[in-house]
Amino acid sequence: MCELTATTDSAAAAAELCVRQVLVANQLGLHARPASQIAREAQAFAAKIIIEGQGQSVDAKSILDILTLSAAQGSTLEIRASGADAAQAVDRLTELFAAKFGEK
Repeated sequence: MCELTATTDSAAAAAELCVRQVLVANQLGLHARPASQIAREAQAFAAKIIIEGQGQSVDAKSILDILTLSAAQGSTLEIRASGADAAQAVDRLTELFAAKFGEK
């Protein structure tokens, strides 16, 4: 789900908010390698990206923050992004989860 929301900036620019749920499908969950892939991909976007799950909200651009989620296989997480490239950021991170981070 992505929607445009007007900001209160004097420029009155539109900011995009995207939210999507993902499933941790790889057998070992979000261990160091998948967490580093998420952080690396997230850092390529200007959008603010948050991952929510296990009762926590963490910065998707920080591998250490992602690891604190301790998300095991079968966990459902929510990716929330805001900013001009939010939709692209959420799409890319969703692709990583769908591909099980290249694991079998």
